[in-house]
Amino acid sequence: MLSKRIIPCLDVRDGRLTKGVKFKGNVDIGDPVDMAKFYSDEGADELVFYDITASSEGRGIMLRVVEEVASKTFIPFSVGGGIRNVADMRAVLLAGAEKISVNSAAVRAPEIISQGAAAFGSQCVVVGMDVLKVPVTLEIPSGYEVVIHGGRTPTGMDALAWARRVQELGAGEICLNSIDADGTKEGYELTLTRLIAESVSIPVIASGGAGKPEHMADALTQGLASAALIASIVHYGEYTIRGIKDILANQGIKVRQVW
Repeated sequence: MLSKRIIPCLDVRDGRLTKGVKFKGNVDIGDPVDMAKFYSDEGADELVFYDITASSEGRGIMLRVVEEVASKTFIPFSVGGGIRNVADMRAVLLAGAEKISVNSAAVRAPEIISQGAAAFGSQCVVVGMDVLKVPVTLEIPSGYEVVIHGGRTPTGMDALAWARRVQELGAGEICLNSIDADGTKEGYELTLTRLIAESVSIPVIASGGAGKPEHMADALTQGLASAALIASIVHYGEYTIRGIKDILANQGIKVRQVW
């Protein structure tokens, strides 16, 4: 059995680490480079770095910050936000990232997934999905809708259908974020997570809602996720990566421990 991964998420706006609740009310909480190094040293399995306003502002990602973060870490590193084409993907990889995450751009032009997979390999292409629970309709039979531009723009797309399609297009992984759970610290959206994880064969990262290690255990077991993305509970010092992994290991969940 592969080890489950614990992945801190670094949301960056204007070069600073930020955090909100349900994609709103973001506040400045520090320097992303310092935090990235701290989490790498603490034993995080990977890092995710999102430039959260790049897509909505119609600009490219801040490569300087990517380079600085990559220079201070020694674990796999995924970057998203403002990536519009294969040239942007290449620039991010050359800046030091191991993976590229596409979200809004993939919805607008799905061929970016297959183009990226062909150019760099599926293992480099992560599709981020920001998902909102909505009434069940003919267009959205799962009851979960894909939303883009940092939660600002509904797409009318069914999340389950989109997850299956991105796998067909060559994505190597899905990072699945529940907008309803994001930043609430009340637990992951397990119904959504399991629905997607059962329907695709590529790894699914559960995102949105972690408030305690037990929430991560639920996502990794009941939700069938391959990894758990975390933010608030480590950004604010409530838990450490080491402490979280100890708790998960004591519950029989296989995690990578390096100390």
